[in-house]
Amino acid sequence: MRCPFCGNIDTQVKDSRPAEDHVAIRRRRFCAACVGRFTTYERVQLRDLVVIKSNGRREDFDRDKLERSIRIALQKRPIENERMEQMISGIVRRLESLGETDINSKKIGEIVMEALARIDTVAYVRFASVYKNFHLDFYFLGRSIFTPKFSIGKNKKNLIHYLFRNKI
Repeated sequence: MRCPFCGNIDTQVKDSRPAEDHVAIRRRRFCAACVGRFTTYERVQLRDLVVIKSNGRREDFDRDKLERSIRIALQKRPIENERMEQMISGIVRRLESLGETDINSKKIGEIVMEALARIDTVAYVRFASVYKNFHLDFYFLGRSIFTPKFSIGKNKKNLIHYLFRNKI
């Protein structure tokens, strides 16, 4: 493994242990050249997934990109990193188990929204607002949703059902 600090190819594994509920292996590495320490993760990849974007463009599935978007949605929310990692691993396993190598980006977005809705309502709304691209419309839509009937504090399930029912 190449050292991210100095580029030296000769690095040593100092510690290995299971991570993410035994779905990955976390390795602590040491570079003898620059005395740097860094962590790597090793995961099983069942098949190479290709994402078909809405404009027809194709790109390789990037787990890190998925993780970044979920982290943004969960930013400043009381969700533990371990729970978020389990959710991301579950999403990737679900995508791999679909049996297809080409996956529509819309399908990925729907799976992510389902997972976020189960974990945190605010994160779900954040992700959905970007994914469904209703930046300006969300303000007006939000005014009709966040009436006392759909108050987030009082009844989170009403908001989720409303958003799913209306395919928002």
